[in-house]
Amino acid sequence: MSNLHRSWVESANRAETDFPLNNLPYGMVSRPGEAPRCGVAIGDQVLDLAGLEAQGLLSFGGVLGTAGWNAFMALGPEAWQRLRAELTALLSEGAAQRETVAPHLIPLSDVALHMPFAVTEYTDFYAGRHHATNVGTMFRGAENALPPNWLHIPIGYNGRASSVVVSGTEITRPHGQLKGPQDAAPRFGPSQRFDIELEMGAIVGQPSTGPLSVDEAFANIFGYVLLNDWSARDIQAWEYQPLGPFQAKATATTISPWIVTAAALEPFRAATPAREVALLPHLQDTGPMLYDIDLQVGLAPDGGAETIIARTNYKEMYYSAAQQLAHHASSGCPMRVGDLLGSGTISGPARENRGSLLELSWGGKEPFQLDTGETRSFIADGDTLSLYGAALGEGYRIGFGPCTGRVGPARA
Repeated sequence: MSNLHRSWVESANRAETDFPLNNLPYGMVSRPGEAPRCGVAIGDQVLDLAGLEAQGLLSFGGVLGTAGWNAFMALGPEAWQRLRAELTALLSEGAAQRETVAPHLIPLSDVALHMPFAVTEYTDFYAGRHHATNVGTMFRGAENALPPNWLHIPIGYNGRASSVVVSGTEITRPHGQLKGPQDAAPRFGPSQRFDIELEMGAIVGQPSTGPLSVDEAFANIFGYVLLNDWSARDIQAWEYQPLGPFQAKATATTISPWIVTAAALEPFRAATPAREVALLPHLQDTGPMLYDIDLQVGLAPDGGAETIIARTNYKEMYYSAAQQLAHHASSGCPMRVGDLLGSGTISGPARENRGSLLELSWGGKEPFQLDTGETRSFIADGDTLSLYGAALGEGYRIGFGPCTGRVGPARA
């Protein structure tokens, strides 16, 4: 594992920063009165890449302006590698162009953060074994926890790209059809069992029009974000049979504001778990394609302090993003630049590793306590839910920045 790469931006050398020189995550930022533009986080600063390109310090066909990161992703892996190398050279300790680059740094506290890319399509998977086992046990019993196909394919569904929002966007409690006890007719009302799902999102950086091998799929992933797939469990319980999630998952999906590139995560690659059932050839592992990323979920009640309610790791996933993408493309489904793949809820073996409130409260039967003394089974109005993630190196961390949303009351 590599050591900290030192920068002349002093805040980037602090062990606690999410954004050392090793990271260089990409986002869209703006100052008051300005249009969003491409930037890269470094320590407690953001480097204005549009300004660097306008000055001729970078040259990528003008795509690093206000168009967003989709246009850059479309340039392909050679451009991805070149930008990272050039930024590393410009920001490294002792860089010759320090005085020219420094005026393009802006304090992170002075900018607004926007959607880091335009989401073309959104697919969410159900690919964490601990989560699938927990949910299946609750509803079908331990003997039938996993569906018969689960150990053979990464199960997924097509979600709503239109409702993917950036961290900090307020979430409105959804309405939907809710089924009463036994044979009672359904009613229409606000969800009473609103929940989160702790996930990672993989961003497709290159298009494809036919099947991809797992290795080709891995190479096509530009980077990753934290992803919270908000879920109305009571709406889902009534609507999901037989076709799966629909309105229960359409309210919002929140992503973190910085794209952490696959290149930055390369030193942290991890293998998927041992398999008791061999995968078919188009899905078989060819190397470690998960990442060792520590993850946390925080819940802060309205006006109260935050409690960390769950801790887990991305390497708990049963299927990697590359396997998910390879399976998605196996039917000939075209994949596009900016497609977003949600990993599925990431849980671990212990209660404190569960990545949803549904699991933490075991379907509402076992409420958990916050540090404030309050208890929760599901989300209350005014609660703020935050996801945190970082790959931990020797004296540095590759972080994503928080993925946060506050839940407001349902609209009348």
